[in-house]
Amino acid sequence: MNDLITCWQQEEERPFTGWDFSYLDGRMMEDEPPWSYPARAKELMVQVTSVLDMDTGGGERLLAMHNAWPPKVVVTEGYPPNVQLAQKRLEPLGVTVVEMNSSETQIMPFADAEFELVLNRHGAFNAAEVARVLAPGGVFFTQQVHGLWAHDLLAAFGATPQWPDATPERYLPMLTAAGLEIVDHEDWSGALVFTDVGAIVYYLKAVPWLVPDFQSRPIWRIYSPYNAAWQQRASSSSRPRSTWLRRTRQVEAIG
Repeated sequence: MNDLITCWQQEEERPFTGWDFSYLDGRMMEDEPPWSYPARAKELMVQVTSVLDMDTGGGERLLAMHNAWPPKVVVTEGYPPNVQLAQKRLEPLGVTVVEMNSSETQIMPFADAEFELVLNRHGAFNAAEVARVLAPGGVFFTQQVHGLWAHDLLAAFGATPQWPDATPERYLPMLTAAGLEIVDHEDWSGALVFTDVGAIVYYLKAVPWLVPDFQSRPIWRIYSPYNAAWQQRASSSSRPRSTWLRRTRQVEAIG
């Protein structure tokens, strides 16, 4: 057990930057939804002259779509380490990086009808503000994590989803009330798979709001009981793994 605890501590202490989980390649696997967010975002970008990417993280995903960027690209990000990373990566390419914490009430520091396209992958948004900054006929394209995402994984650590009402049933009327027309909406669920407890340690450290008191408890008190539960859950598979529910949704709306 001491060797396991040492291993888990090393995973917890490993640095995490931007929104890059490549360190967990082969140890964390996610089913993919039937749509491709990057593909559709690129299709939309090549049709416009301006885009706002909300909650860009460290700019990883936006950089991967560089060949589709319109002339004007603006991003927002609120987490200070990611703001610095986005500035380092994106500003040399002519992107404007705006420090802003997105929320359902946040007023955005942009002019009316400033953008033909607003992108938002897994970030909060103020529907009325999105509608305001969209040019007439502009598109808001978002992929959101369902409020009950990985609720079974959280339950294993005594945690519950913080935003259980983050569902299409709540957000679609908000967008419509803001004056946007919903042109496409899909809801999907799949599996999130970890092959070892250390991968979960790293993941929960990187996404601390899933288990809010994650870092306040001694690691052996968190993971020793969970390791036993994980081994029992994984015992039915020839390859040890732990599988949890993953839910997401995609919405495209026109202003």
